[in-house]
Amino acid sequence: MKRKSTIFASIICGALFAATASFAASEHGTKAEATALLDRAIIEVKADAGAAIAKFNDPKGGFQDRDLYVFCANIGDGIIVAHANIVGTDLRTLKDKNDKPFGTEMLDKATEGTITEIEYMWPRPEGGDPVDKISRITRLGDRMCGVGYYKE
Repeated sequence: MKRKSTIFASIICGALFAATASFAASEHGTKAEATALLDRAIIEVKADAGAAIAKFNDPKGGFQDRDLYVFCANIGDGIIVAHANIVGTDLRTLKDKNDKPFGTEMLDKATEGTITEIEYMWPRPEGGDPVDKISRITRLGDRMCGVGYYKE
């Protein structure tokens, strides 16, 4: 009986270790996960843009996952209408720590039916120093939407 208990305890410990390692490895979103989230966002915007924006801004709306989130801005005035933290900001005014005007670049390069990557430095949602980030963006009518992932 003791041998069975030892084997069972070993199995449980191994499972817990694997789960912990898996959790640690998935602390940050990946390029594939960012792409999948953007694909879902595109479908939502095409179905009902107003409802999609509301979902993107709701932490429980299914479009914010760890350090991945959908962001959108109006093409015309650059105002961010969906973002985890900075709704209402003019995207055209945003520059990274190296003074790169990535917001203007996003608005200028967003093309309907095409995913474009923009690289810049940006802090993670939990804060800290800016790190390398790549945002995958597209144009959806009169909006630019995207999802970014961090390189490290």
